[in-house]
Amino acid sequence: MSTKELTIGFVGNPNCGKTTLFNAYTGANLKVANWPGVTVEKKEGAMRFHDEAYRLVDLPGTYSLTSYTMEETVTRQYILSDDVDVIVDVADASALERNLYLTLQLIELGKPVVLALNMMDIVQERGMEIDLHRLPEMLGIPCVPVSARRRTGLEILIHTVAHHQDKAQGEKIIHHHDPGTSRHKDAGEHHKYYAMVYTDEIEDKIDEIGDRLRAAYPNLENLRWHAIKIMENDQEMKERYPLDFSDILDQDYEKEIINQKFGFIEEVMAECVANRTKKAEATDRTDRLLTHPVLGLPVFLLIMALVFFLTFTVGDWLKGYFETALEWFTAAVVGGLAAVGAGEMLISLITNGIIAGVGGILTFLPNIFILFLALAFLEDSGYMARVAYVMDGIMGRIGLSGRAFLPMLLGFGCTVPAVMASRVLENRRDRLKTILITPFMSCSARLPIYVMFSEMFFGERAMIAAFSMYVLGLAAAILTAYILKLADRGRVSNLLLIELPEYKTPNAHTIYVYVSEKVKDYLSKAGTTIFVASIVMWLVMNFGFHGFTADMDQSFGAVVGRVLTPVFAPVGLGYWQIVLALISGIAAKEVVVSSCSVLFGIGNVTTEAGMANLSALLGSMGFGALNACALMVFCLLYVPCMAAVATIRRETGSWKWTGAMAVFQLATAWTAAFLVYQVGSFLM
Repeated sequence: MSTKELTIGFVGNPNCGKTTLFNAYTGANLKVANWPGVTVEKKEGAMRFHDEAYRLVDLPGTYSLTSYTMEETVTRQYILSDDVDVIVDVADASALERNLYLTLQLIELGKPVVLALNMMDIVQERGMEIDLHRLPEMLGIPCVPVSARRRTGLEILIHTVAHHQDKAQGEKIIHHHDPGTSRHKDAGEHHKYYAMVYTDEIEDKIDEIGDRLRAAYPNLENLRWHAIKIMENDQEMKERYPLDFSDILDQDYEKEIINQKFGFIEEVMAECVANRTKKAEATDRTDRLLTHPVLGLPVFLLIMALVFFLTFTVGDWLKGYFETALEWFTAAVVGGLAAVGAGEMLISLITNGIIAGVGGILTFLPNIFILFLALAFLEDSGYMARVAYVMDGIMGRIGLSGRAFLPMLLGFGCTVPAVMASRVLENRRDRLKTILITPFMSCSARLPIYVMFSEMFFGERAMIAAFSMYVLGLAAAILTAYILKLADRGRVSNLLLIELPEYKTPNAHTIYVYVSEKVKDYLSKAGTTIFVASIVMWLVMNFGFHGFTADMDQSFGAVVGRVLTPVFAPVGLGYWQIVLALISGIAAKEVVVSSCSVLFGIGNVTTEAGMANLSALLGSMGFGALNACALMVFCLLYVPCMAAVATIRRETGSWKWTGAMAVFQLATAWTAAFLVYQVGSFLM
């Protein structure tokens, strides 16, 4: 049995099903989506096959080995390193022509490459046929048909990888070209060992550059690939190997090399793929509506409205059972503590602090579950890529490409991965703009706030009130980006280049992985951040300058809240309890809800009875529907949670910029809430 662990790098275009294939092997709980840019860092997993250990690395999606974006840079640097033993090039077999460009570049590296022809189920559905004998002959590498979605062909693929690990090139390539027609001195040898053979002029220059590199860097491997990249005017290669090639390179050959690659790809497609011109008619018909330049955006908003309708109706129905269980559990704990003679302080800490805080958040789990289930369905069906395409026109008018909308979409789930996904943008200026506006997207942590306050103050219109927060967040992000564009003197960003994947029935395993990961994150936050925040909030509200106090008006929290109340009074939030709840929400937005339970002394505040008591108490203080609207707007726009702030600091590399962003968002939240409250007061 071998003791060496074989490292396999999974490489492929965005939307090729690479991460789904990786998950099928490792069972890893990784994010799988139908648009580029989600996998912004390499992910690792492990598996065993026939008593051999394998280390699998899922690399960011890329269209080529020319580094433009951060994701392409990560992929290129890794596969050029000595860490990877075999490259598995995952290709969408239903769009093979586009995928083969990356394949040819990987083959030129000289490392062992296995082509995984994924989505073969779609190929069959569309009536296409791929010649699985001729294709490996022309490319000189093994080509294995698989379906990551249906989990077919997986064992054959890993078996092929195991037997191909020591074969950088095939024994012989039966190429389409006739070497006898070439004038090149080594034409026969080139066609024997290289899948992609260029014209005599380019091949001569590749040889000359390779000879010069070998003389200057004797230990340099992959000479042919390096020579080609130098001919393509690759800046990284020119800086790494600063030799004078001016006598060889009389022009920039990048376009010519690309054209010849695509010429060869056309030959491969002509010989190996039949019926490839058959259209995916169902996809085309659907796209006429979903990507319509006028109707596309309203359709997106209607779909999201349906998502929130399900989140409220189905989620609230399930939430009722959680609330009943929480009431029973609280009563049982109080009875148990009283039976063992526990003191008033301990009973208050456990029931009014921990259970009220953590338990109140857990009752929203059904709403969170429904929301993520719907989003996972939309992502895996192929729809979310269409949303980015539809938004490209709007994003272009505000100085960003449609690619910037991809992180914003992620922001509906969680701000942390959304900020990290800004790496898909090619320049730092656009990344900073996107990071600035992404927190305005209403993350799932804000949903409990919307649910509780909209149900307390808006009754049957609760769903509309909550949904309006999501639309307002999107509008705030677009307006901010437009203002930044004006300040940037209308500089135009790069246009969106995105592959629209085939519509497909969402995969149950993929949905399970996505939703279970999000639910675990939510439960983990309830057991850590919210647990600690609930205890801290209880201590702040039950201790003052004279020690433990049953009167919260004498607590440290009341003192801090009253100091800041004048700042929040103009926006309709001039209540020290509300101010303190907003401060606690910086730790995690869900804490606003649990803090209200502690601050107003209402156990099980998320139950129907608890919300009725809180609504009555707030009403007696003069806090009504307009105040609730201002509160939700402020929670939507103010500083994101600490985890998001830390991520922003890491991505920008600047505390100064991060601090300025926090001040800007606080000012935006205060201004928006001020307008809502003051204009609303005037109209009412």
